[in-house]
Amino acid sequence: MSSKDKVLQFLTENDSTFTSGQKIADLLGLSRNSVWKAVKQLKEDGYKIEAVTNRGYRLSGKRDILSEEEIRKNLVSFPSIPIFYYPEIDSTNKKARELANSGAQEGTLIVADSQSAGRGRLGRSFYSPKGVGIYFSLIIRPRALSDTAPFITTAAAVAVAKAVREKCGKDARIKWVNDVYIDGKKICGILTEAVTDMESGTIESAVIGIGINFYSGSFPEELRDIAAPIFTEKSSVTRSELTAAVTDELLSIITNLPDRSFMQTYRSLSLVIDKDVICRRGNSTFEGHVLDVDEMGGLILNVNNKIETLRSGEITLRLK
Repeated sequence: MSSKDKVLQFLTENDSTFTSGQKIADLLGLSRNSVWKAVKQLKEDGYKIEAVTNRGYRLSGKRDILSEEEIRKNLVSFPSIPIFYYPEIDSTNKKARELANSGAQEGTLIVADSQSAGRGRLGRSFYSPKGVGIYFSLIIRPRALSDTAPFITTAAAVAVAKAVREKCGKDARIKWVNDVYIDGKKICGILTEAVTDMESGTIESAVIGIGINFYSGSFPEELRDIAAPIFTEKSSVTRSELTAAVTDELLSIITNLPDRSFMQTYRSLSLVIDKDVICRRGNSTFEGHVLDVDEMGGLILNVNNKIETLRSGEITLRLK
């Protein structure tokens, strides 16, 4: 643990009182200068630290700091996973694929405060501005990946929706296949990509990319009617807390992926079951009534009194 991490942990655990720099140094086995440098770095990272002559330092207030340290301290079920944090990156999925090809373990988490080339489904770009969103990718290596691959995207949607509902108190719903909505607008997009071994051609792992609109921001004009943030003003919930909650939830589901028990939750949170929808597949457009979601994540539709099952990646659905 670095000096900065040690000082942050100490200040977090003793935030009700001031502690002198010398006492912190003695308790942590650091030099007085190391404590001073650590406090300076923490302030630069955005932590609000009070410094009073003859009294010492105290961590003040709760700040929305997105960092490895803040995410890790909020992880409950998987606190030891590798975490890579970047203030800015081209794409967390791209970095995750690189790490997966280098042998990174399952659960490796790549997080960024902003992306310059974030991507969504069907090759679309994903708007990823600094300071208002959560952009992260998770490397997974479940057993029998080829058999469980169809469920990974739906599992991610369930993890996000459950975490948002439980952590943020919002009525998050899933729009087939894997978009998460609140009050009729999209707050999250998910992109799952397979990582293939170049020599054998086999799929060895998968990367789950998740982008969440957390705070109110200035969306591009083409997104204003369809996208929205979870919060329109500052919240007591931080981005690091929600990142940790989604990660814990998703890894818990992935651990038991073959049993498909999460599909019951997927159905209960569906935004489209028992709704009329407009389906677009290639150049064709047709209407149908959603009856259910099957065990493989397929959408069961009544189309002109004929039952059809639609699979992931074949269509785009839009509510009437």
